[in-house]
Amino acid sequence: MNLLRRSSRPALAGRSLAWAAGALGALALVNHLFARRAERRHPPGGTFIEVDGVRLHYSDRGTGTPVVLIHGNMVTGDDYNTSGLAELLLKSHRVIIFDRPGFGYSERPRGRVWAAAEQAELLHGALRQLGIERPIVVGHSWGAIVALALADRHPADTAGLVLLSGYYFWTLRPDVWMVSLGAVPVLGDILRYTVSPIFGWLTMPLVKRALFSPARITRRFAGEFSPAMALRPSQIRATAADGALMIPSVLDLRHRYPMLSMPVTIIAGDGDKVVFKRSAERLHRSIKGSNLRVVKGAGHMLHHLEPRLVAGAVEAIAKPDQI
Repeated sequence: MNLLRRSSRPALAGRSLAWAAGALGALALVNHLFARRAERRHPPGGTFIEVDGVRLHYSDRGTGTPVVLIHGNMVTGDDYNTSGLAELLLKSHRVIIFDRPGFGYSERPRGRVWAAAEQAELLHGALRQLGIERPIVVGHSWGAIVALALADRHPADTAGLVLLSGYYFWTLRPDVWMVSLGAVPVLGDILRYTVSPIFGWLTMPLVKRALFSPARITRRFAGEFSPAMALRPSQIRATAADGALMIPSVLDLRHRYPMLSMPVTIIAGDGDKVVFKRSAERLHRSIKGSNLRVVKGAGHMLHHLEPRLVAGAVEAIAKPDQI
């Protein structure tokens, strides 16, 4: 009897592993199909450019002083269209919006560490190919770090910065360790093709509320933002990797903030629960001559809540004598 029990255990373990592998395979197939359906429903609306072997998706519209918009984590460049900010700027500016590497329809090749400095260099190369000289650069959240890296590395090519809800100095961030799991080789690949999209769907309502809190989610964001695009395995990898690289990126930059000499406007929400306003206040103290605006009752998604304020900050840099 004991021999029969012992011989049945490996068989049972083998069947369990087979069932688990089958379940994971089924989840991977379902997530793949959902990702393809999301892309059919939200096809690329811009153009592609290849820079340093990386295919970037971008839009380039309007005429006038060039303004480059760099989006944050989880979303794509289209977030600036949803917010209404691009529409306001297009009245008097040439507006260029990039999907950062791995987001939307831009590639994120493996084997390269896509910290803020590397992303900034890639976007700078794209701007040179497009013949865009001295743009005003607007960055939101993670995009604000990329904007700072771009200005730090290429100050002569940056007319000014408008930084929204940015994370500028190292702080203890428990959420970073959680999101970074998706960036771990092999384990991250398994997670993002299987359980991570499901977890993302379950938590997305809470995430969206946290992004806007204490304000309400805008109708336009609720109607136009696509969780399905954000939860594609490819974009989960980019989101996770950026989460892991956020602290190293600001550690690399923090000592060079005082060297920035172009006009800099920093805008923060006093109720931001993602990045507390004290980060913006500290950056303001670090950059001589910078302007700081703290918006009462606003959360992390400032460009959705106060697009006219952000557009006004761009105009103040573009036409300082007329403000």
